[in-house]
Amino acid sequence: MEPIEINAGAWYLRALRADERIDDRPALREGGITDPEYVSTRSAQWADESNFSWAVCDPVTAELVAEIVVAPGSGGSARISGWSRPGHDAALEAGLGAVYRFVEDAFGLRTEPTGGPAS
Repeated sequence: MEPIEINAGAWYLRALRADERIDDRPALREGGITDPEYVSTRSAQWADESNFSWAVCDPVTAELVAEIVVAPGSGGSARISGWSRPGHDAALEAGLGAVYRFVEDAFGLRTEPTGGPAS
């Protein structure tokens, strides 16, 4: 599946990127994620539908301020988790609300919050 963008009001949710236009790796490092293959792993997970992830971004700068991950489970359920950079909890909360609605409506999955960091 190709990544799907979501409008969450004041925030814009998109796939993670590391290309000539946008590089999320510095923001990911700020969030404690140092794996150099992290962005490509998340892209591969979209393709094989094992996990779906969104960068919660400032709509003007496209800067990543949080990440949300959906892990489909058995029996039509999905686990949702996320993390935010310091000072961006409101962005994470807004993004989570939009992702919960999207996963339930578009994917038809029951959601289970984890409350912990994105896995």
